[in-house]
Amino acid sequence: MKTLVPASLGLTVVLLSGCAMMGPSYEPDTDYQLTILHTNDHHGRFWRNSDGEYGMSARKTLIDAIRAEVEAEGGEVLLLSGGDINTGVPESDLQDAEPDFLGMAMLEYDAMAVGNHEFDNPRDVLMKQADWAGFPFLSANIVYKDNGRHLFEPYEMFNVQGNRVAVVGFTTEDTVKIGNPEYIGDLDFLTPSVVAQDLIPELDEKSELIIAVTHMGHYANGNYGGNAPGDVTLARSVEGIDVIVGGHSQNPLFEPDVQNGTLIVQAHEWGKYVGRLDLTIRNGEIASYEYDLIPVNLKEDDQLLRPEIAQNLEMLAMLAPYQQAGSAALDTVIGSADGDFIGDRSVVRNQPTNLGTLIARAQRVKAQGDVAIMNSGGIRADLEGGDISYKDVLTVQPFANGLVYVDFSGAELLDYLDVAASKQAGSGAFAQFDGINLRITDGEVTRAIVNGREVDPSQTYRLVVNSFMASGGDGYPQINNHPNFVNTGFIDADVIVEYIEDNSPLQASDYNPGLSVVRR
Repeated sequence: MKTLVPASLGLTVVLLSGCAMMGPSYEPDTDYQLTILHTNDHHGRFWRNSDGEYGMSARKTLIDAIRAEVEAEGGEVLLLSGGDINTGVPESDLQDAEPDFLGMAMLEYDAMAVGNHEFDNPRDVLMKQADWAGFPFLSANIVYKDNGRHLFEPYEMFNVQGNRVAVVGFTTEDTVKIGNPEYIGDLDFLTPSVVAQDLIPELDEKSELIIAVTHMGHYANGNYGGNAPGDVTLARSVEGIDVIVGGHSQNPLFEPDVQNGTLIVQAHEWGKYVGRLDLTIRNGEIASYEYDLIPVNLKEDDQLLRPEIAQNLEMLAMLAPYQQAGSAALDTVIGSADGDFIGDRSVVRNQPTNLGTLIARAQRVKAQGDVAIMNSGGIRADLEGGDISYKDVLTVQPFANGLVYVDFSGAELLDYLDVAASKQAGSGAFAQFDGINLRITDGEVTRAIVNGREVDPSQTYRLVVNSFMASGGDGYPQINNHPNFVNTGFIDADVIVEYIEDNSPLQASDYNPGLSVVRR
């Protein structure tokens, strides 16, 4: 049985830990073993993929085995998540990630950082997910605008054999830009490093070990570019954080990045890996550590990277009905394509792609617009050639954003295009266009041609975007308060489904962005 007990249970913990909240009760010069297991950026992957990789049933087998090993040797385990449980797989998205959070409850996660994608749904869905999970959602820097109170608890205290361990959560401040404005309008996302300046010294007084579970991103040497500052910046900004368990940037760290005495770890994405950090604690400090990023049935050239991990049958039985229910309506073929449409994150956030053009064109045609712009962060996967199913489309566009437009003057359109053109490559804000030829010099529009002519400041043009962008998402100008603004009532995924049905088979070459956008 698990012996790591949240201090928020109050009197029970005080009795069990020998008044742990009054001061440490560990034995001096004695070694204690704490193993931190962690995942991040789950994004709806409760079920293994078609190659049998990852999935929560194999993850449970692995974690159960590690727990048994550690506890047999007298140590304890803390299981943490770097957040972003939501959005990415239709079977999960259509069921509000219920199987994912119930699976995490079965895995006995101890705490989770609140990720930006936790705000892809209305607030009542988020609170329902917290109930399903049954473990603390943590964020010290999300507060209500009107009263400054925290949306979730900033930290949780645990007792590890007399060692007081504080687990504190932080969420990327970029959430204010990349979260759905409709669902976060009443919240402030404070700068984590500023919050930490006051909070970490306070926790240092209460604990021997401070673990930050974050959804901020790991950027090598603190070079975060167009993103908000991440874990390296946080570690360098304040003394006293012993370990940062991160997420958001979705990169694997096969060795901890040590910054300012802080061990920074991250386990890639989707439950592909489980990170294992074995700590030896002596006199309230980390005396030594070992780290392993354990692949969960991952393959390379069809060969398993490590011995196969069996699926846990109890977890499998719980998840199977959700997988069946989610799959039933999604496998219908809606059309086909003669080649791949590129939506891979590393490509679509850095350059125009045929998938960006396809999505923008489908939206422009539906709204009878002149120009359509799509933020690349709303494109989540490739659309492969061959038969295309509704599930394929939802994998590409899982957010259920509305299709909206505004009739702009040419002058207003040019102002908007200047903002779109300035969006930095590598970020989710990077713009994909259709219906326009642009010349962009040093991040500014120097020529814009629509319908074969340069944009006339005195003429009227219909700009088509999604509701996320119209609300100010990704830092685009808010236009849903414009007098000519129209919400069509159509959902983005349904729009592209209809377009594919009407234009199938798609010819990939028809959507080549070519020289429509020239950057100098």
